[in-house]
Amino acid sequence: MQFLVEADLVQRVDGTDPIISLRGANLRFAKLSGADLSGANLLGAILSKANLRNADLSNADLSNAALSLAYLSNANLYRADLTSADGITNEELEQQAASLEGATMPNGQKYEDWLKSKGRAEDGENRGSS
Repeated sequence: MQFLVEADLVQRVDGTDPIISLRGANLRFAKLSGADLSGANLLGAILSKANLRNADLSNADLSNAALSLAYLSNANLYRADLTSADGITNEELEQQAASLEGATMPNGQKYEDWLKSKGRAEDGENRGSS
């Protein structure tokens, strides 16, 4: 899998379709630590127990993906689409990810709107209790 990522076969910087689609792929237990999956189509992919530590998932489509027990420590989820992602909560994503700016959360809210609905500023400060 790392070879496919490094060869730019699963994502394209220029916006064209990748040579190999990961849509619906079973990547359970995959070791993708530090992988550049920016812009990858992972719609409906099974990423349960996958190691995505330090992975770049910016602008990736992770909608309807299975993310239970996925290891997302320091993953870049900038503008990622996590709509209806299963097995992970907004809170778990916030604790693990390096960036969620502009991301669509599993509940369909933009990250920034979710923060506001929780009574917090974008910097994580709690505004509800003074």
